[in-house]
Amino acid sequence: MTKIKQNSPARDWLEAELADTLDEDYELEISEPALSMEIAKIYKNAHPPSIDRLQYFRDLITLQSELIKLQSWVAYHKKKLVVVFEGRDSAGKGGVVKRITQRLNPRICRVAALPAPTEREKSQWYFQRYVPHLPAGGEIVLFDRSWYNRSGVERVMGFAQPDQVEEFFRDVPDFERMLVRSGITLVKYWFSITDEEQQMRFLMRIHDPMKQWKLSPMDLQSRVRWEQYTKAKEETFARTNIPEAPWFIVEGNDKKKRARLNCIDHLLKQMPYEEVPHEEITLPKRVFNPEYERQVLPRELYVPEKY
Repeated sequence: MTKIKQNSPARDWLEAELADTLDEDYELEISEPALSMEIAKIYKNAHPPSIDRLQYFRDLITLQSELIKLQSWVAYHKKKLVVVFEGRDSAGKGGVVKRITQRLNPRICRVAALPAPTEREKSQWYFQRYVPHLPAGGEIVLFDRSWYNRSGVERVMGFAQPDQVEEFFRDVPDFERMLVRSGITLVKYWFSITDEEQQMRFLMRIHDPMKQWKLSPMDLQSRVRWEQYTKAKEETFARTNIPEAPWFIVEGNDKKKRARLNCIDHLLKQMPYEEVPHEEITLPKRVFNPEYERQVLPRELYVPEKY
């Protein structure tokens, strides 16, 4: 991780960004309804002391500044980067994706989170619906769930037949090798949490009206079929962990802090990015037209000032 020197302009920027981020974090925290005291107590007792909160934000913002450099490097050299995020429900994939994209240009870095396939898509070659979302030169695509739905949820929930799953396992190594040969850097992350931790997070969502929407029927079934998902994961690793695109496991039990920092830091190390030339930006002078008179707009066009 790049170190920022004391008493430097970059350090001043970091401190300012840290203050803004902390304000946003506090705002989110106080806006959420309180969990039941018993659930909160159990959760606290089950988790050892984590990274200091202030240090976490310092590290996160420093890593995000490096992600901006990576973004510039990808755009400048027309590189293509695909990052796949898979793993257990509630393991923290979404939180990491959000922190990666938080300060990046959505025209360069975008998230692909595909819904359930349509009837037409079900009749296509399995990988066909994912191909249009692959990056062109100068782009980064983060797959929040990917083609590995076939070896995971589709397999466990019975949406795919055994022969379809077997065909997937035969095809996916060649598919990913083709991606790599085409110039795409493919990085695959699996977020792992314990059985007990997932149960705790589901209970917290059940008791939090602002997070209940995160619990889909598929999520609830993942509790019932924990062992089936474990077996599916083990076979997925055994048959798709290829040298051209290996799997990397992120321990997600401390998803709010360590998992996010570790994943972003690791992702940065997968790319040989460096500073790239930038055109100097100067603010042009304002053009004043003495004959122009600004019109007064009707009051009903304005949002009422309630606060």
